[in-house]
Amino acid sequence: AEPMVQKHLESLQSSYGNGLETGALQRLTNLLLVEGLTDIQQKEHDILQVETTKGLPSTSKSIPLEKLFLPLSKVSIPPRISVTVGVAGIGKSTLVKLFVCSWAKGEISRDILFVLPLTFKELNTHEKLSAERLLSSACPHIPAGATRTLLILDGLDEFKTPLDFSNAAVCTDPKKEIQVDNLITNIIRGNLLQEASVWVTSRPAAAGQIPSGLVDRMTEIRGFGAAEMKDFLDHMFLDNRDLSSQVLQHIRANRSLHVLCTIPGFCRISASSIAYFLKHSSDQSQEATVVPRTLSEIYSYYFKMALSGDWLEKPREALRIEQAVNTSKKLVGSLGRLAFYGLLRGKHVFYEQDMKAYGIDLSLLHSCLSTRLLLKEDMPASTAFYFSHLTIQEFLAALYYYTAAKRAIFDLFVESGVSWPKLGFLSHFRSAVQRALQAEDGALDVFLRFLSGLLSPPVNRLLSGWLLLRDEQGGWRSQAVDALQGCLGSEHAVSWRAVNAMRCLHELQHTDPAQAVEEAMRSGTLGGMLTPANCSALAYLLHVSDVCLEEVNLSNCLTYSVCKSLLSQLLFCHSLRLDNNQFKDDVMELLGSVLSGKDCQIQRLR
Repeated sequence: AEPMVQKHLESLQSSYGNGLETGALQRLTNLLLVEGLTDIQQKEHDILQVETTKGLPSTSKSIPLEKLFLPLSKVSIPPRISVTVGVAGIGKSTLVKLFVCSWAKGEISRDILFVLPLTFKELNTHEKLSAERLLSSACPHIPAGATRTLLILDGLDEFKTPLDFSNAAVCTDPKKEIQVDNLITNIIRGNLLQEASVWVTSRPAAAGQIPSGLVDRMTEIRGFGAAEMKDFLDHMFLDNRDLSSQVLQHIRANRSLHVLCTIPGFCRISASSIAYFLKHSSDQSQEATVVPRTLSEIYSYYFKMALSGDWLEKPREALRIEQAVNTSKKLVGSLGRLAFYGLLRGKHVFYEQDMKAYGIDLSLLHSCLSTRLLLKEDMPASTAFYFSHLTIQEFLAALYYYTAAKRAIFDLFVESGVSWPKLGFLSHFRSAVQRALQAEDGALDVFLRFLSGLLSPPVNRLLSGWLLLRDEQGGWRSQAVDALQGCLGSEHAVSWRAVNAMRCLHELQHTDPAQAVEEAMRSGTLGGMLTPANCSALAYLLHVSDVCLEEVNLSNCLTYSVCKSLLSQLLFCHSLRLDNNQFKDDVMELLGSVLSGKDCQIQRLR
């Protein structure tokens, strides 16, 4: 079997070694060792998870990559099922590449004889598989019954079928062809391939499909620290250190943006955008006054850059730009529809038949536009397409919805089939607000932020003539604000949906409610102000305001019911002052229950 093994190692090195930039990988050689998923990881959008934890690691316990599959102590056994979670764009697939490559070179985990990397993107292309065929698809020349094997399953969140552990039929025959989702549950349960170790990577919410009792080790990928962010940007703008430090200054000056830039995938998009803005801000035109601060502004610059094919590298002649713009408008139209309906179904990977069904011209996809927006991966049986980051899919979906809502006469959330007539942009906007409120897992939160942002005057200025009509949003804006403010005071507790509605108002550039509460916090006059709507504004400020950075001072202003409504948000304040409030005794019980919670980040409480 020796030459077989050698052949396997060589093929892994060639297919996994390309595109690994050594500079940015140090972060991935140490993973956080976590006990399980927090509430917020199971129930909320990836972006919101990072905003809430401020991009800081959730634990101080870590484990080096080379020990990932070893026992933690001399008396314990090695983990059979390991799960590594991380938000979209944090580097899960890069981590797998790094591990496979280091293993193939003999640098780590030498006790493992065979590493068999597979992605759920590939598994989606099979209807049925047996355990034996699964192994040989990862390594054609693996001897039967090979021991000390590690099976890697990358990207559970991209799998087309939810894993159902409670109803899956038991299968113990490795030759039997069964549904792929059933095969995976039987492998994880240990009915099949019980000799092999299994390593699953996933975005946090999807990892919750695997019952925690079956997971022997859970780890999490952490985002950039300060030095790593700087290195990443220096690497991105190798030939222009000045630009790199200007971009970093811009990111650091904006607290919300800085937190999100701890995600490499997001940092790359923001940095390209800001660099494009800085490069063009000397063209003294009207739009040069828009300094990208909100998400929608950053993504508008990014798309503008994509549509004009201007990647800071080479100037284009005007005629070709006009052609490119027309082609890309068409492409954004069809890609946007794919993005929107994909988002509604929780679908983030598309295949050739999906592209055809949405009328996307595959020959157009090879333009430089698409590689910034859409990536493709060739697999033995087919080609997979996916957006370069989850937020790119969400922005495109919002652009599609915005443009379609102007002329649609039926509910856009119902793709085929019959719905009540719906007329007018605003009724479609309200419908999107309602759908986002009802979405279980916050899946439409960021889509709604972008949709709101497209109604802001600066974004309209940036994209008018490209994807929007100049000033068309003027008449809709105040009613859109009303629709969003309607989400603020309805429940007894401030929900994440209400906080998201505040973020939508920020994208829309309607910042009065937040500013009024922030002023009152500064001057210590919050006392009589905390209506339900202002409680939502306060909850939002806890996450974004500089007033709350060092310490959140809520002395002299809380009643028992206000405190109760804010509990789910106060959890995430590192330092909290609640003195001189007229509390009843039972508030202590409430606080006690909060302090013992899994998500709680409070370190100092007065």
